[in-house]
Amino acid sequence: MKKLPSLSLISFYHLTSLLFIFVQSARPPFACDPSNKLTKSFPFCRTSLPISERVIDLVSRLRLDEKVLQLADTATAIPRLGIPAYEWWSEALHGVAFLPHVSSRQGIHFKGTITNATNFPQVILTAATFDTHLWYRIGQGPKMGKRQETAGEDPLVSGKYAVSFVRGIQGDSYEGGALGEHLQASACCKHFTAYDLDRWKNMQRFIFNAKVTKQDMADTFQPPFKSCVQEGEPVGLCVLIIKLMESQTVQITIYCLRQPEDTGASKGNTQNRPLLAVMHENQTYAKTPEDAAADVLKAGMDVDCGYYLKNYTKSAIEKKKLKESAVDRALHNLFSIRMRLGLFNGDPAKLPYGNICANQVCSQKHQAIALEAARDGIVLLKNSDQLPLSKSKTKSLAVIGPNADNATILLGNYAGPPCRAITPLQGLKDYIKNTKYHKGCNKVACPLAQVRQAVKIAQGADQVVLVMGLDQEQEREETDRINLVLPGKQQKLITSVAQAARKPVVLVLLCGGPVDVSFAKNNKKIGSILWAGYPGQYGGTALAEIIFGDYNPGGRLPMTWYPQEFTKIPMTDMRMRADSSSGYPGRTYRFYEGRKVFEFGYGLSYSNYSYELVSVTPNKIILRSSTHHKTERSNPNGHKLVSELERNSVKRASFPLL
Repeated sequence: MKKLPSLSLISFYHLTSLLFIFVQSARPPFACDPSNKLTKSFPFCRTSLPISERVIDLVSRLRLDEKVLQLADTATAIPRLGIPAYEWWSEALHGVAFLPHVSSRQGIHFKGTITNATNFPQVILTAATFDTHLWYRIGQGPKMGKRQETAGEDPLVSGKYAVSFVRGIQGDSYEGGALGEHLQASACCKHFTAYDLDRWKNMQRFIFNAKVTKQDMADTFQPPFKSCVQEGEPVGLCVLIIKLMESQTVQITIYCLRQPEDTGASKGNTQNRPLLAVMHENQTYAKTPEDAAADVLKAGMDVDCGYYLKNYTKSAIEKKKLKESAVDRALHNLFSIRMRLGLFNGDPAKLPYGNICANQVCSQKHQAIALEAARDGIVLLKNSDQLPLSKSKTKSLAVIGPNADNATILLGNYAGPPCRAITPLQGLKDYIKNTKYHKGCNKVACPLAQVRQAVKIAQGADQVVLVMGLDQEQEREETDRINLVLPGKQQKLITSVAQAARKPVVLVLLCGGPVDVSFAKNNKKIGSILWAGYPGQYGGTALAEIIFGDYNPGGRLPMTWYPQEFTKIPMTDMRMRADSSSGYPGRTYRFYEGRKVFEFGYGLSYSNYSYELVSVTPNKIILRSSTHHKTERSNPNGHKLVSELERNSVKRASFPLL
């Protein structure tokens, strides 16, 4: 089944870390071995010299054949200089990941003493916490299949997420400015820019012409990257091969690296993913493979997650399409990063990150942060005075749904093997021992629903929890969504069970993008709705704690939940602003003028609270809040959207910013 296109236009990046971790039992080779008489005297091995001087020395020793082989993500070894092979491609979107389909080209494998890694919630749920400190600690469009990988639709939130995550993963302080020369890992902001479509109907990302206005580029697409680069200071940007503003691929890289006054991206390395072959074979921008290689290197790209630079850079130089100095420029960036990572400082076992072991990767501290992120990100969308459920009065529980007991679904995409995984069913059983479970659908797509069996179980329980939603068959890279409703017969199952249950049911949704659940929002037999994204390894624990009142939900939606009719808007229309003359409704909470299922920033809690602007000075706002917590009952109106604030009071509180 094809996935829906992403309607939020901020679907541009996730961060890839390049970690040097001993996950195999055999000790890997390393550069600048002090016991190697051949290489120990090289200036590029002297840690007392500035990295810039060491890089100049190293690059000066390379032959052209050796140089071009360093321009691919699978950088080959240079035995005569004692330099081992290096793989640039590693993933750490929400925990160290392993992708079987590209396993031969990944820098990290779980083959030895380290077989697992902490799996944090997928980015879209972590973004719902709106907690920059949490984002930092972890680093230590609605139809788009990759929506789950993003921080939502707001440029400011996405930029803040990027800055916090990059600083955390690279070893900087939360405030920034403490990084210095050495990196604990290198981060890459991706995908630059206006990347909002994977595969929708007959259109796919490699040939899609993203027509974006200069205004939308300036105030929606570019700001998160500007923040990421200028404040987070990652070592690179990753460019996806798409067309932009009716120009071809190379303009993306030029826009990034040749306009530092706009993006700040005047240093570091730029990766091109997935293939330069797209420029020549799919988009026909470059007449020959050599032209493609020459164009991107001239534009400022350094490394290719593919084979074109490896295979065609030398012939481009021989055909006078490119100067060797352009290759040297790229190599200076690449080897600078490897040196900043400590990979030319001798024996890794004697360096700060050279002896990472399993108990440090799956540490209690890291797993506690994964649980905290799931708790704080889960959003309470509806509560008709039902939640939290009473632990003492609930004698029996029915748990129904295809997402209730599938640990894989919790992880989302770009995930590695988790330290452990607690499903919603397991988490709820920890509270109510007398729990009965039925899958309800043969799979998440739900072409077949076992309504009669599910209804029978629901009728015999004090309370019912339905765990429904999507999975990676409906939304993922290369699969955009074509519907915003629940797949298959899920809605029929939900309404049938709700009608048969003794009391209003609890509906839990696991999904990355929004779902039109207007039917549930307006059904009195569905007492509450929780959105849990893809909550990671402790998603089941967090959900159970919230449902039974041991944790007060506080997450807020980082994206607009659009109705099904929004699918009439083609994903290929990249405009942000509404156009009444054509009936175009716009996109994101800043510009969308149509009906909403749930608004950006929406979220309830088990508390009564209010906010009031009590004083304003030309450079300071004092915001006073009052909160009253409730344990067994909840207030369904415990939220206040910015759109609901009185316009006059906001106008009176306005002041110029210097």
